[in-house]
Amino acid sequence: MMSAQGFTLFKTAIGACGVVWNERGVVGVELPQARERETRARLTRRFPGAAEAPPPPDVRTAIDGMKALLAGEPADLTGVALDLENAPDFEQRVYEITRAIPPGETLTYGEIAIRLGEPGAAREVGRALGANPTPIIVPCHRVLGASGKVGGFSAPGGVATKARMLSIENARTSAAPMLFESLPISVRGGRPG
Repeated sequence: MMSAQGFTLFKTAIGACGVVWNERGVVGVELPQARERETRARLTRRFPGAAEAPPPPDVRTAIDGMKALLAGEPADLTGVALDLENAPDFEQRVYEITRAIPPGETLTYGEIAIRLGEPGAAREVGRALGANPTPIIVPCHRVLGASGKVGGFSAPGGVATKARMLSIENARTSAAPMLFESLPISVRGGRPG
């Protein structure tokens, strides 16, 4: 597998997350379990050779970005170095497209399949995202089912975690208009333009 892995846990607005890295970049992110010790245990099961250590500067920058995003603050994680060389080519292509979805925006599994040039591969896209080793950095929570349905989420907490992350980003999760969206600004309580 990979050599010289380190990991650390870090507190976020949704709980303690974990990150694993090697000399080439981040290899894994763990979303919060019910308790911090459970997050640590799951992370060490996924990456048995990783040793807890202070993060290097580039990983510290990634952690700061993940914490900001989960607090509802703007952060761009597209520059975080990832080491996903063990992922199959199809998954790497899915992750590349998913990584480009900005906070607050979403795509469907089918839209990603079309961008891959493989219409009809929505289920395969879903499977690839279910295997995503670096959630938040590869924001699989921003990928929805057909018609904007939240769909599944393989991370701890399942769909509730996905919905919470989308809510933090103020992302729309269906084609239905948001409450009061169609009313003039003056009726919504804002100032006219």
